Amino acid sequence: MDTLITKGIKISVETFYRPEHSAPSRYRYTFSYAVTIQNMGNRVVQLLRRHWFIMDGIGMLQEVEGPGVIGKQPIFKPNDIHQYQSWCELPTDIGKMYGYYTMIDLDTEEQFKVLIPEFQLMAAFKGN
Repeated sequence: MDTLITKGIKISVETFYRPEHSAPSRYRYTFSYAVTIQNMGNRVVQLLRRHWFIMDGIGMLQEVEGPGVIGKQPIFKPNDIHQYQSWCELPTDIGKMYGYYTMIDLDTEEQFKVLIPEFQLMAAFKGN
């Protein structure tokens, strides 16, 4: 699991190769990832946007950004935790993802970025 704390917000990511949804002979490798977001600070914040950078094994970079995560813009009181799962598909059996969330302090209306740790996407058979 990869973890990073930015401005009191802890982001942890765990990844999984999904062979049942992959087709290596057609250069389709499917990965899922589970994200845990925890407010370790003392302010109330809301997640507004996500911005992902997805790089495959040959260095092709794709950017994905938009409102919230899986259709939600959760609010975090101190110690609140939000978990979600998502997925991506790559044309290679290895890659990586990283990015950031844009959040807002609901008291001061200050927007800030929370970094998502870089994590590796690797087909299970690559590690053997």
